Amino acid sequence: MSIGVGIEVDLPPGTEATLVRLFREHQLQLVRMALLIVGDRPTAEDVVQDAFTALYRRLDRISDPENVLPYVRTAVINGCRSVLRKRNRPFAGPAPEPVWSAESAVLLGEDRRAVFLALRALPRRQREALVLRYYLDLSEAEIARAMGISRGTVKSTTARGLAALARRLDPDEGRQS
Repeated sequence: MSIGVGIEVDLPPGTEATLVRLFREHQLQLVRMALLIVGDRPTAEDVVQDAFTALYRRLDRISDPENVLPYVRTAVINGCRSVLRKRNRPFAGPAPEPVWSAESAVLLGEDRRAVFLALRALPRRQREALVLRYYLDLSEAEIARAMGISRGTVKSTTARGLAALARRLDPDEGRQS
C-alpha cells in the first residue's frame, strides 16, 4: 500500500482499518492536547497528523496493539516539543498569539480562556504534565511513559505546575495580609 510519494508499507490485514478507527476515536482529543501545549490550532493539527503518519510508517515495529495509543501520544508530545524548540530560535519569530474566533470565545468562556493562557505561560514540562494528567486523565505511569521521565518527576512536575498555575490565576494568593 502506498501512503505518499515513494512510500510503500506492507501491513497485516485489518491494520489500515485499525488505524482509521484509532484516528477517528482519538484525533480530536490529541489535537486538543496539542493545542494546550503549542497554543494554536493549525500547528496542533499538523503535529497530530505528523504523529499518525509516523505511526503508519512504523507500525510494523509495534508488536503489541496496546502500545499504539501511547505511541501516538508520545509522538504528539515530541512533535509539540519540536515546534516549541523551533519557536524559541531567534530567527523563527515570536510564537503566534491564540486567535479567538467568535465561536471559540463562546465555547471557552472567560474562565477557560484564562486557564488556557495561564497554562500556556507555564514551562513546557509543567504544561505537558498538567495536560496529560488533567485533560487526558492519564495515570502517573502513563504520563511518565509519554514524557520519557520517572514517576517521581511526574509527581513533582505536576505539583509545581499546579502551584504555578494557581499563582497565575490568583495573584493575590501569593501575597500575605
